[in-house]
Amino acid sequence: MKTLLEHLRVLRHTLQRLLLTPNATLLNILIIGIALSLPVGGYVLLKSVQLLGAQISGTPQISVFLATGTSDGDIERIGDKLKQHAAIQRIEFVPRALALKKLQQSSGLSDVIGGLSQNPLPDAFIIYPKDDSVAALEALRDELNAWQHFEHVQLDSAWIHKLEALLNFGRTAVAILAALLSFALIAITFNTIRLQILTRREEIEVSKLIGATDAFIRRPFLYFGLTQGLLGGIAAWLLVAASLQLLNYQVGALAQLYASNFSLQHLSAGDSLTLLGFSAYLGWLGAWFSVSQHLWQIEPR
Repeated sequence: MKTLLEHLRVLRHTLQRLLLTPNATLLNILIIGIALSLPVGGYVLLKSVQLLGAQISGTPQISVFLATGTSDGDIERIGDKLKQHAAIQRIEFVPRALALKKLQQSSGLSDVIGGLSQNPLPDAFIIYPKDDSVAALEALRDELNAWQHFEHVQLDSAWIHKLEALLNFGRTAVAILAALLSFALIAITFNTIRLQILTRREEIEVSKLIGATDAFIRRPFLYFGLTQGLLGGIAAWLLVAASLQLLNYQVGALAQLYASNFSLQHLSAGDSLTLLGFSAYLGWLGAWFSVSQHLWQIEPR
């Protein structure tokens, strides 16, 4: 109980010290908040784009278009062979007459299609693979390309894998940015605590003279760094939330043009707690490095 009261006393003293220099405190919090909001904003955008890609792509499919003149017997044998394939979950056969009818209904070109002397569309199979990984889909597509009576094999969801590769690049860029800015924030806290130690040098010397331990002297500085980092994390959260709110107005107007309800996703509760915990840890870490380097240099004279 005594230890808890001591920690609460130090925390209250830390908040008082922050309020004694409101301009410097606000500036440091804003710097930390802006720096953290950059990688966090990038993470949120990537997460929203990934969600949009998953909604659009659906289940990966491979469309197989049969060569003109393929007989009904060959079509039946091909269908049986596809059903027995170990990498295929199920198939759908789309006759050329049905494909033309669907095109006529969906394209708005019924008059033009109705004037055709013959059906230009081929018979086709829609294949649903068991494994939707990029390597498995491409391997199955290449294998089917070698089959007889297949005029063209198309991987309908190939674009989504290009998007995934782009997202992986974005994640790496965000991770590098987050790492660099984390070092910068540690340096900011390091320098802030160093200045505090220098201005309180005589107080620290007196504390050591009356028997104060290094842990006791170190504690207020660690709380200061942790509190400053936590407040910076809150500022980052508010900046990201406000930016997403503004952007969603524009995104909503754009989505309506495409009859979509897409919007940028806000930080989840788990992501928010991670942000606040990480920012507090960075502040604590910067303070710990600074105190560890400078405290031992101060000895009573």
